[in-house]
Amino acid sequence: MAVNLWAVVAGGLPHLGEALGQRETRFALWLSLWTTTVSTLLCVLIGIPCAYLLACRELPGRGLARAVLELPLSLPYLVLGLCLLTVWSSPAGKALKELGLRIVFDPKGIVAVHLLINLPFVIHLAAEAFERVDPELPLTAQTLGATRMQAFRYVTLPLCVPSLASAVLLAWSRGIGEFGATLMLVGVTRMKTETLPGSIYLHISTGENDQALATALLLLLLSLSVQGVSRLAGRKGSDYL
Repeated sequence: MAVNLWAVVAGGLPHLGEALGQRETRFALWLSLWTTTVSTLLCVLIGIPCAYLLACRELPGRGLARAVLELPLSLPYLVLGLCLLTVWSSPAGKALKELGLRIVFDPKGIVAVHLLINLPFVIHLAAEAFERVDPELPLTAQTLGATRMQAFRYVTLPLCVPSLASAVLLAWSRGIGEFGATLMLVGVTRMKTETLPGSIYLHISTGENDQALATALLLLLLSLSVQGVSRLAGRKGSDYL
C-alpha cells in the first residue's frame, strides 16, 4: 500500500502545479467538491433523523426497514448506478425529467449517486452511535422536567456528536472518490460531468499519464485531509465518553 501511494506522490507531484493551472482540472475539482458537499448535507438532513427513529423508537417493521435501508451497503456501485439509470429511464422517471428533475448525464445525477451510496452508510453509523447512548440518561432528563426534544438536544445528541461527525466526514471522503455508479448514470463528459475520478479516467484514456497522476495526487490529498479530521473527531469522542 505504501509503495502504491508513493508511486502516486512521486509521479504526480512534479506535475501538480501544471494540473492546477488547467481549467479542466479546476472544473473537476469544483464539481467534485460541490456535488460531494451537497450530497453529504442531504445525508445529514435525512440520515440522522432516520437513524434516531430506527435506533431509539419502537416502530412497526423497524427491523425490515433497517435491512432495506442498509441493503445498498452490500451492493456493487455499478449495480446501484444501474438501478438509478433504470428508474430514471422508466415512465415515472421521464415524467420527472419533463418537470425539470434531470439526473441522467447531468451533474445533479452525481448528487443522486452519492446520496444513494452514502445515505445508508450514514444511517448505519448514526444508528449505532445512538444505540450506544445509555437510554437511562435521556429518561432521567425527562423526569427532571425536560421535554423529549430537549433531552435529545442536550443529552443524546452531544454524546453522539463525535461519532456523527466522523460518519459524515467518512461519507464525504467516500463521495469525493466515487466513480463506478457515477460513470453508469451520468457518464464522463469533459467540463460537464467530469469529477476528479472522472478526470483521471479521461487522462488515462488519452495517454496523459502525468496529468492522471497529478489529479490522483490531488484526490489523495483531499481524502487524507478528511481522514485525518475524521480520526481526530473519533479520538476526541473517545476521550469525551
